Amino acid sequence: MRLIMVMYDTLNRRTLPNYGCDEVELPGFQRLGNEAVTFDTCYVGSLPCMPARRDLHTGRISFLHRGWGPIEPFDDSVPEILKQQGVYTHLVSDHDHYWEDGGATYHTRYNSWEIDRGQENDVWKGDMGIYPDDHRFGLPEALQKLMAGRRSQNAVNREYIRRQGFTPQQAIFDKGLEFIETNHGYDNWFLQIESFDPHEPFDAPAEDQQALGVEDFPYDWPPYAQVREDDAFVGKVRKKYLALLRACDRSLSRVMDMMDKYDMWKDTMLIVCTDHGFLLGEHNWWAKNSMPMYNEIANTPLFIWDPRYGKKNERRSALVQTQDLAPTILGFFGQEPTKDMTGKDLAPVIARDEKVRDYALFGIYGGQVNITDGHTLYMRAPVREDNQPCYEYTLMPTDMNRRKSGEQLCHAELTDGFSFTKGMKVLKLPVKNARINYHAYGNALYDLDKDPLQKTPLSDADKEQQMIAAMEEQMKLNEAPEEQYIRLGLKEPSDGSESKFTF
Repeated sequence: MRLIMVMYDTLNRRTLPNYGCDEVELPGFQRLGNEAVTFDTCYVGSLPCMPARRDLHTGRISFLHRGWGPIEPFDDSVPEILKQQGVYTHLVSDHDHYWEDGGATYHTRYNSWEIDRGQENDVWKGDMGIYPDDHRFGLPEALQKLMAGRRSQNAVNREYIRRQGFTPQQAIFDKGLEFIETNHGYDNWFLQIESFDPHEPFDAPAEDQQALGVEDFPYDWPPYAQVREDDAFVGKVRKKYLALLRACDRSLSRVMDMMDKYDMWKDTMLIVCTDHGFLLGEHNWWAKNSMPMYNEIANTPLFIWDPRYGKKNERRSALVQTQDLAPTILGFFGQEPTKDMTGKDLAPVIARDEKVRDYALFGIYGGQVNITDGHTLYMRAPVREDNQPCYEYTLMPTDMNRRKSGEQLCHAELTDGFSFTKGMKVLKLPVKNARINYHAYGNALYDLDKDPLQKTPLSDADKEQQMIAAMEEQMKLNEAPEEQYIRLGLKEPSDGSESKFTF
């Protein structure tokens, strides 16, 4: 048995024909819908990029215990488990966060891995010249003036990508297909082709921008902020994203063509997934992280072909989550999930749309905590504007591209861990998590059946209490620390529960 997983970053399902979008032709995704099962009610677990990947490796959500960070010493890792059981695992990616401080232990869990450089702000080429960046928009005027006279790493990267004549996405799919060409005659391997695209900036190939008429529109890098631009501007940015989707679609087609070439559909699972979606002006917001986790971000596309069941061109309504992919991948190779995995093997969903979970709990560290049963969605905000008390639990104190501050570490405590830390004590770090005022968003309840676009919050005290009870149950299942309940106003603080750290 073999397994190919194609993972795109920042894939908004409402831009795909499989979910009703007709703004751009994407024949690869349309073909995928004919070859696989399409999931209608898939939700994220932890956000954004690396927290989602931690869920994918470990089969459990992580956003209740820490934010962005690496695979911890106590974490289970599906690629590593497979490697130990004799399944060859290979990662090909251009996702630059893998080689930063906060992600540097993911790719080394595989037997082998390949990377391609140059996406976003990847510190790639050492060119000290001034390369102005005119692709961003929505930044404060003072910051725009500051950036105008400084070297932009992203602008450097774009220049060198143009000089080399191919994009990082093209390069990683070349390498992924090379792996298949080399190993299609062998059994027991797992290939993960992971594309940073269509993550912003939406720097699509010229042919795709020309096809959508936006080749002369430079702005392709939205801020994580509210929309201040007019509808025409928003529409052009959306077309920039769709142009990049065209490139993603061609890459996907190449993988399916290779499966045709070597008759791999009979014994090879194909998973096509993403870590999260993206707001392209919906709800008057750009991007992710800084706002409530609306369905454009949280309700993600998922496609699975499983040769054991032969189900294709079918849809599934059962509620599933990112962390469910971990036990699903293990199960395909005949391995049991570990005792710490709360994710569910999706084999029963693929085979007959059987329910495997009642609720999906999801969110970003320090933000609103969200829960859905697929029909109703509830968002719970912190009760205090300063978002206290707030702590992270880790043995690897790093953030996205830096180490934790010495000031923060000076206030760390060594404390008993959780069942999933396997007897290891962990650092308890106080966190000032008020950069984004999630408190201001308040609580919100939505009827997704009647209001799928989440335009009008529902007022129903009984339903809210039902969802609160489910939230508390799911938080307990995932061993949420006490301060998470206090932060959300679900429990009164006991003595000493408030953060004593002053930044």
